[in-house]
Amino acid sequence: MTALPFPHPVLSHLALAIALTLGGAASAQAQSLVDLYEAARGFDSTLQSARAQHDAALAKAEQAKAGLRPQAGLGAGASWANSSNSVTDTSKTSNSQNVALSASQPLYRPVNRFNSEQGQLSIDIAKAQLDAAEQDLIVRTAQAYFDVAAAQDTLTFVQAQKSAVSEQLASAKRNFEVGTSTVTDSREAQARFDLVVAQEIAASNDLLVKKLALDQLVGRSGAIPRALAAPVTLPTVLPADPEAWVQEALRQHPVVRQTDKAFEIAEIEAQKAQAGHKPTLDLVGQYQVARGPSSSFPTAGNVRSNTASVGLQFNLPLYAGGAIQNRVKEALALVEKSRADRETALRTISQATRSAYFGVLSGMGQVKALEAAEASSQSALDANKLGYQVGVRINIDVLNAQSQLFQTKRDLAVARYNVLVGQLRLKQAGGVLKAEDLQPVNALLK
Repeated sequence: MTALPFPHPVLSHLALAIALTLGGAASAQAQSLVDLYEAARGFDSTLQSARAQHDAALAKAEQAKAGLRPQAGLGAGASWANSSNSVTDTSKTSNSQNVALSASQPLYRPVNRFNSEQGQLSIDIAKAQLDAAEQDLIVRTAQAYFDVAAAQDTLTFVQAQKSAVSEQLASAKRNFEVGTSTVTDSREAQARFDLVVAQEIAASNDLLVKKLALDQLVGRSGAIPRALAAPVTLPTVLPADPEAWVQEALRQHPVVRQTDKAFEIAEIEAQKAQAGHKPTLDLVGQYQVARGPSSSFPTAGNVRSNTASVGLQFNLPLYAGGAIQNRVKEALALVEKSRADRETALRTISQATRSAYFGVLSGMGQVKALEAAEASSQSALDANKLGYQVGVRINIDVLNAQSQLFQTKRDLAVARYNVLVGQLRLKQAGGVLKAEDLQPVNALLK
């Protein structure tokens, strides 16, 4: 009897760790990509930060609008006074109270109007940042999801290769015992088996790490992705023109929207600085009720007086020590900086979009080539097995053919996942990625 190798102790510990990561439940149901994305939306701190920033921008814009609206205030005061006269040797105590209601309405304040416009543009920037965060979360979730799927496939293929090599090892030992093969065949098979065991340990650890990363992203313990259905037909890229994607990206990519609005804010900031030379005009009014001693009739005691006033308040800056002129220079320089930043963003996005497009095309080409290589590798393995049986091939030929086949299977699985994630990245680069784009990908899963 040929003794088969016992399980590696390190591998056993890794397998236990993976089982614990899955929550220890064999009956756990695999989750779809859409399900885990929805979980990530409620858990991801980056997205929550972008939402809070958007809410803050809304509140700040309302603050800026307040500069164009009426202002009203209520004031009150009370005082106590004691006066003495050394000539007459008398003292007098008096009390006074007053309540005043005041209001103002800006009539001409250009700076306040510019602040209001900037507030609205800040909302647009925050919305673009929120859209970018949502798109980034879609890609990160898909990447983490398929990283786990790829790691699981790799481990499965390595284990299948281990089983095949184990059979080949057992066959080589039997043939050596009966004298139909040399010790070299047995040792080559043993070396290959030991190598596959090491690959299995690495694959198990990689799967564990990938699962932990996915759990951390979605806020769940033991998240299990669904595998791709077999056979699978990957969706094509539409439109099939990189320049169409570039034009779409330049039109509505979140970063482009941010830089556009930032440039407008910089221009308004320059106008606001120039408005420092302009006058301001406010409509003001006040109604006051006061009670206290009368200066006209000292002996009358405390008297009550009511005063109402309405008027215009005008202010014209004449000289501010050169602050306004230099503020204008600063604002104009920042306008040029914003223009340059916008141009840089446009160039970067154009390049990234083209790279994403050709990356997807390259990935789809790799998938087709690897599908052909898988069929060829399977045929080569079958031929080497038959040749080994009839004595025209040696054991190492079979082992090499097995290794090539399983390596091709692993590469094909990874290439398919890369294409799916790459298509999402292409839509992200084009600024058109939405949560609904996960549905077609989800339909490809078992």
